[in-house]
Amino acid sequence: MVRKSVVIGLLGATLDNGRGPERWERWRPSVALCQQEDLLIHRFELLYQKKFAPLARIVLDDISTVSPETAVSLVEIDLDDPWDFEEVYGALHDLAASHEFDTDREEYLIHITTGTHVEQICLFLLTESRYLPAKLIQSSPPSARRRGSPGTYEIIDLDLSRYDRIASRFQQEQKEAASFLKSGIETRNTEFNRLIDRIEQVVIASNDPLLLMGPTGAGKSRLARRIYELKRTRHQVKGDFIEVNCATIRGDAAMSALFGHVKGAFTGAINARPGLLRAADGGILFLDEIGELGADEQAMLLRALEEKVFLPMGSDREVRSEFQLVAGTNRDLFALVRDGRFREDLLARINLWTFHMPGLKDRPEDIQPNLTYELDQYARRTGKRVTFSKEARDRFVAFGVSRDARWNGNFRDLNGAIVRMATLAAGGRITTEVVNDEIQRLRSAWQGQLDIECEDLLERLIGRERLNSLDLFDRHQLASVIKVCVESKTLSEAGRALFTTSREKKKTVNDADRLRKYLGRFGVEWREIK
Repeated sequence: MVRKSVVIGLLGATLDNGRGPERWERWRPSVALCQQEDLLIHRFELLYQKKFAPLARIVLDDISTVSPETAVSLVEIDLDDPWDFEEVYGALHDLAASHEFDTDREEYLIHITTGTHVEQICLFLLTESRYLPAKLIQSSPPSARRRGSPGTYEIIDLDLSRYDRIASRFQQEQKEAASFLKSGIETRNTEFNRLIDRIEQVVIASNDPLLLMGPTGAGKSRLARRIYELKRTRHQVKGDFIEVNCATIRGDAAMSALFGHVKGAFTGAINARPGLLRAADGGILFLDEIGELGADEQAMLLRALEEKVFLPMGSDREVRSEFQLVAGTNRDLFALVRDGRFREDLLARINLWTFHMPGLKDRPEDIQPNLTYELDQYARRTGKRVTFSKEARDRFVAFGVSRDARWNGNFRDLNGAIVRMATLAAGGRITTEVVNDEIQRLRSAWQGQLDIECEDLLERLIGRERLNSLDLFDRHQLASVIKVCVESKTLSEAGRALFTTSREKKKTVNDADRLRKYLGRFGVEWREIK
């Protein structure tokens, strides 16, 4: 489908001016642009100040004369001083935000020949930042030899480096976009904030696949949705946000859910199904746990990403879908490739922009602001405002940043803890007693998970047969050592924790060497544990 051309431009109070027959001898940019032989403008949205309404009507009539195919819409903008940066930017920003753009059917051109320099720069800024999903067009008067012709036009680029006030306004919008991606949480972790800033840059500038890697509960799903919402405010997507957890679908169900099927494609296919890739057309498809996809689904997805087409199950007719993929995983996809469980070409396709989401344990300074966020969310859901006493809040935060806090489920654990404490808060006040009960509950839950994890890890390290050959004493001792290693950042740290008492009796200590030799008796190395 050929898109219609729509020009959005400011009425030139000076350049577009003219009355009587003499006006046809002057070059007037808005009228001349509609006289270009190789540029058919289907609609011209002419922005004007109220005091220039009579001139706007003249220009409308003249465009209708020279280009009957062009429909002209007069759009009044509320401006007192077209040279005031803040006023102009605010007015044009509001106009862009409220405008209904249809980028599938229309191609937009921002005419920046007319208007003050401030207006031209603001239009450029709004276009560059995608508030106006358009290209820039500038028209020029004819040369002396071609007097009477409509002149020329071209796509241009402007240097905004010297406009400091606008640049700072743009930087502020970038900060606001990053805050939006963080759900407004004033996070303090430097590395995480740097990560979000980079994601914001990429999201606005690219429609290529994004890969979000990180542990379960690190916030990949929430970030993916915020990415979609940010792009939608910039008119970069028009379709829906479609989310699917790949770990929940298998076999024919996965193929059908993702790619759809025709009626009768398999037993039970009573009706046709469009599929999630088709539902995401024009929007964003978030495939969480993409590492769980089967080989057939991976092959189909690769083709859909590269060629934008795929075959629904049982169909011989290709379906087209233009979507942006955001993939999430808590698995090591590179290890899956080495094991032959994930396609190397698919990983190469989705690995263009890869971001590693840290877990809550790696962001202890962010527990405090996320605590406030979770309480606000609880109040929003239940209508019940709950607060901590100062002592209770300090107690919970101190525990949250301590070594005892494992945060296996990351922000899901934190959310669950806040919901439980808020529910038990008599009179809407979380006391130290409530906090202590919750800390004990978290410790018990994490300890049980750690025991299971260490048992599984021990079996992977030395094998089931070797594990069964150990005496119960050696098995329990080794399991306890492995547990300390899992909770420690370095070999030396683990050694100090294990040999706290005996090391005081030695003249020279080498905790790391003692631990390394102990693990070596069972053929286990530190790097394998970590």
